Amino acid sequence: MKILVTGGAGFIGSNFVRMLAAERTTWKVVVLDKLTYAGRLENIEDLTVRPGFRFVMGDICDPAAVAGAMEGCDAVVNFAAETHVDRSIEEASSFVRTDVEGVRVLLEEFRKGDRLLFLQVSTDEVYGSVETGYSRETDSLCPRSPYSASKAGGELLAMSYHYTYGTPVIVTRASNNYGPFQYPEKLIPLFITNALDGLQLPLYGDGLNRRDWLFVEDHCKAILAVLEQSPGGSVYNIGGGFEKSNLEVTRAVLDSVGAGPELIRFIEDRPGHDRRYALDIGRITGETSWKPETDFRRGMEITVEWYRTHRKWWEGIKSGEFGEYYRRMYRDRLARSRGVPQE
Repeated sequence: MKILVTGGAGFIGSNFVRMLAAERTTWKVVVLDKLTYAGRLENIEDLTVRPGFRFVMGDICDPAAVAGAMEGCDAVVNFAAETHVDRSIEEASSFVRTDVEGVRVLLEEFRKGDRLLFLQVSTDEVYGSVETGYSRETDSLCPRSPYSASKAGGELLAMSYHYTYGTPVIVTRASNNYGPFQYPEKLIPLFITNALDGLQLPLYGDGLNRRDWLFVEDHCKAILAVLEQSPGGSVYNIGGGFEKSNLEVTRAVLDSVGAGPELIRFIEDRPGHDRRYALDIGRITGETSWKPETDFRRGMEITVEWYRTHRKWWEGIKSGEFGEYYRRMYRDRLARSRGVPQE
């Protein structure tokens, strides 16, 4: 098997590539990554000397770069995306370009050859806010942010190639991931690194928005299971089964780091903040051998320890472009924030 992993230097992509290196040692792996702010070559640098591994720096919106990277590949897993909701609210155009047009470019090149499978990695956010119950793959999509709308557009485009051209496409919709190598703009790595430095934790709204949390290694195993065990034309939810409020997650971070609740600051909520996501994962557990293995407490222990022992990795990030982003996003909100009420 020769596989192209786009976005393979990012958070989930780099964990997936590492898993392939450990568990599919005969596979040839090509990583195509633009190395934007969240894609970092150092995430996979130790793999570049591995036989059968090739890194290509390039944009999935560039047909020439895609053609060169995909040459001879049997399968494609597309992690490449703009992913952060807050950034999509600030500026949506790059999300539409990468998450929709980039998917089109990949699909056009993919269908030129006799290839096995195109796997489009999507998100549970395409369902929109789900107040009760659990989203199933047959439910209507109702994205409510520029990010989730762009991801919905990308996966719908991918499935249209399956129905129109017979392209073997699978779409996966995962819940909130956490684990090593996650860029510290997201809730868990931001709060872990802030807490390790004794900084305030800016928590949106009342902190009661609920998410299902999935350890990144479990997500990677699910993608591999689908890649190897499922035919084209299917959509799969991938969830961890650990639904928690953002406030519960924040307290878990503080407990793991050994910090107190005085670091929590409730700040003005972001626009259109979905209240709850929750997934029915019956299809993937029924049709493949996969099921989530890592409980939330164990996953948090692994994650906190990784950030504790990889300070150089995240301190370099937080001292650069991220610092300006953080000030722009949180400075005024923190000035108007409130702490945890005294009991």
